[in-house]
Amino acid sequence: MNPLKHPNIPRLYVIKIVKWFMLVMPIIVLFYQDNGLSMEQVFIVQAVFSVSIVLLEIPSGYLADVWGRKFTLVTGSVLGLAGYLVYCFSYNFRGFIMAEITLGIGQSLISGADSAILYDSLMEQKRQEEYALYEGRVISLGNFAESVAGVTGGLLAGISLRTPFYFQAAVAFLAIPAALTLTEPERHFLLVKKGFRHILSIFKNALWDDPMLRWTILFSAIAGASTLSMAWFVQPFFKAVDIPVPLFGVLWTVLNLSVGLAALYSYRFSRQLGTSRTLTLFSVGLPLGFVLTGLFPVIWSLSVLLVFYLIRGIATPVLKECINRFTGSDVRATVLSVRNFVIRLLFTVLGPFFGWLADHLSLQHALVTAGIIFFAGLTLSRIFYLKQLSQQKIPE
Repeated sequence: MNPLKHPNIPRLYVIKIVKWFMLVMPIIVLFYQDNGLSMEQVFIVQAVFSVSIVLLEIPSGYLADVWGRKFTLVTGSVLGLAGYLVYCFSYNFRGFIMAEITLGIGQSLISGADSAILYDSLMEQKRQEEYALYEGRVISLGNFAESVAGVTGGLLAGISLRTPFYFQAAVAFLAIPAALTLTEPERHFLLVKKGFRHILSIFKNALWDDPMLRWTILFSAIAGASTLSMAWFVQPFFKAVDIPVPLFGVLWTVLNLSVGLAALYSYRFSRQLGTSRTLTLFSVGLPLGFVLTGLFPVIWSLSVLLVFYLIRGIATPVLKECINRFTGSDVRATVLSVRNFVIRLLFTVLGPFFGWLADHLSLQHALVTAGIIFFAGLTLSRIFYLKQLSQQKIPE
């Protein structure tokens, strides 16, 4: 084996690219409307997708720990293909609901298992300290893929609004051979207990019994919920500052490229800045992005969005590394799924509230309120995280 490169890593790159090469995103609302859906039904379809992820996030991570990460990644990749095939041949609300349920289950199976197998693959080579470096590369590739797909999907829609879905199914197929050729890394401990009660025990340990892991997950999840919320504010903000609609795709591509670029250098950045100052950057920089765009809805605030997305690119690999650092190999995928579950849960609660504020007050009120809420959550969880590091005498 090449000591500098585990064979799983390039395969995980392929899976990540496939996951984020979303040709359908630039035109999906138009596609729904072209097939007779109202905007209410559009939001119901997406709500079903989110609920399917929330309900299955932790059980799917547990399955990855019990049955193997390769098994769940293969299954998730197959369901990803199946979901887009359902889209290709569906013309109504019910068909799209089935497609989103299938895609949601597939994404849940991949989420957590991909990061867990990456960390354990590096651990197999005694290189786990390089996790943030490789996670950053994986995230960077995903965001570059999303940027390219945004432009490509728009061009394919010129043929027909259904054409991007045909190509999306072909792209989804590529994840299957990549997943099939993964090798299950040797783990220090294997899960032998199986059952829902064991899932609950892992969940309880992650969010209650283990204070170090609890505050690590909560800080990471609040940061993740903030970046997910901002993604839904971006297009209304473009509209508020009178960006021409044809430029939406260009600016969206620039923002995603900035995430990819920042993720690529997140490992080096966090090592130079140190844990405490890096977390301070996240707990101040992310909320400040909401507040500044809310207080100053003008064209130059696009620079604030750019900085926000750069911080987002640094945050994801760094915060995942923090969780992996305090998690055993036998439950790694389950614990990472707990993080993803908390992100989705926070967004499910806060997202509609932010939307209600935007509808009944203004977009500016919603942005500032979001910034205040995320600042409070990130600051509190950061304080307790650093306190645990100090009490347990764990080096930063």
